Amino acid sequence: MAFYGDESLVGKHKTIFDTTLRDGEQTPGVSLTNEQKLKIARQLDKLGVDVIEAGFPISSEGEKQNVRAIANEGLSLDVCGLARVLRKDLDACIDCDVDMIHTFVSTSDIQRIHTIKKSREEVTAMAIDAIEYIKEHGAKCMFSAMDATRTDLDYLIDIYKDVEKAGCDIINVPDTVGIMSPSGMYQLIKNINSEVNIPIDVHCHNDFGIAVGNSLMATEAGASQVQVTVNGIGERAGNANLAEVVMCLHSIYGAKTNIKTEYLLETSKMVENFTGVHFPPNTPIVGDNAFAHESGIHTHGVLEKSDTFEPGIMTPEMVGHRRRIVIGKHAGSHAVEKSLQEMGIQPTAEQLGEILVKIKDIANKGKRICDADLYAVASSVLGRNLGKETITLKEFSVMTGNLTTPTAVVRAVIGDEEVVASNYGVGPIDAALKAVEDMMGGYNKIKVRDYRLEAITGGSDALAEVTISVEDEEGRVVNAQSASTDIATASVDALITAINILLEKKKLWSMQ
Repeated sequence: MAFYGDESLVGKHKTIFDTTLRDGEQTPGVSLTNEQKLKIARQLDKLGVDVIEAGFPISSEGEKQNVRAIANEGLSLDVCGLARVLRKDLDACIDCDVDMIHTFVSTSDIQRIHTIKKSREEVTAMAIDAIEYIKEHGAKCMFSAMDATRTDLDYLIDIYKDVEKAGCDIINVPDTVGIMSPSGMYQLIKNINSEVNIPIDVHCHNDFGIAVGNSLMATEAGASQVQVTVNGIGERAGNANLAEVVMCLHSIYGAKTNIKTEYLLETSKMVENFTGVHFPPNTPIVGDNAFAHESGIHTHGVLEKSDTFEPGIMTPEMVGHRRRIVIGKHAGSHAVEKSLQEMGIQPTAEQLGEILVKIKDIANKGKRICDADLYAVASSVLGRNLGKETITLKEFSVMTGNLTTPTAVVRAVIGDEEVVASNYGVGPIDAALKAVEDMMGGYNKIKVRDYRLEAITGGSDALAEVTISVEDEEGRVVNAQSASTDIATASVDALITAINILLEKKKLWSMQ
């Protein structure tokens, strides 16, 4: 297998320190519940992360309880708590029974003079005292020289050497304001690595969009651990993205980590759902378009051999994803034919050409082509109904209000059986979609994978267009759209349409 990075990293092991629950939660507008934090911690353990920073215990009593709960969860990974070089902070971490305490103090002149107002000598003394106190209490210790990349190099190396002598287990080099260049980060870590003998960890912020690049250059220069967050969330523009760092290390450099990469997408989706911070479809590794192809030239090549227009050293299956052939204005006949075959439709060459023309006409009007659109066009061109609807919606209602938990009731005929289901949610749409999912529970395990809402007209009677993707237990995805002045109606209609198409596809797949 060919690798495309620094060959000295091939086969080398790097550890992953995840700070989603601490720095990630500092994303403006994000606040996780105790239960959500525990679920994310369990998921990161399943993923194979080596260390998680569970929180900053001194910040509040609730935060302290969260960190203690995670530390006592019995996870395989190490649980770390954050603390300033202050006894009350350190005691708060010790009280939480964490495996590691990550203590920090500002070392750059701009922060030291204007925030903590201490001399360099005082800062060094505080750092040494904190390290010794942590070690006296039997915990592992990480020390961060905050704003390291803007700290005088000689002083930075001196303080790292001093904490090493005090018993520190690992030092962290934070690019606190995301100001370092990749070449600058390489040289900085190289310099530090030549002076200290304990492991080096890096924490890179993404203010200039190069946190991942800086993290990778740090590993080239000798850093043995990288701090990351799921989806790159965090203060300001966020942190180095976990999935991107890991897959670069694995696929480009040939390095090793303990990460089980097949859970990357699953982990990203969980954090996206809990935080409400949605990543765009063109996000590397985990985005909807990461392994999607529309261009006729690209789809033809990928259908013949995936490596033609994909990296090859990283496949969708490696990260828990699936390859998608997208039908749109740039689609070619090979992509349309393949998509129709997956629906059990075998058009003649003439019919295929007519379907392709109609699809492009629709796309040229600015409409995104869904599976339901292709299905409808093919039905029209072939002059027949290509499948019987498994679900026929009879009625649904949603109850909501200031004093009422949004609740939805759905009645439909599935096959020959009438089914009624109800559920509640954080809003009327959530309740309606959950009710439909519950209705399907006894028949097929189908879940909503993606939901998008767009107003396509203005005014109080605006027409809303809903696009929904549904996924079965084997990861197959189908999408459909619906438009209505009633968002709940459009949502349920789109969901029912998508499920019907997916069930038709499943019948075909089961016969193959």
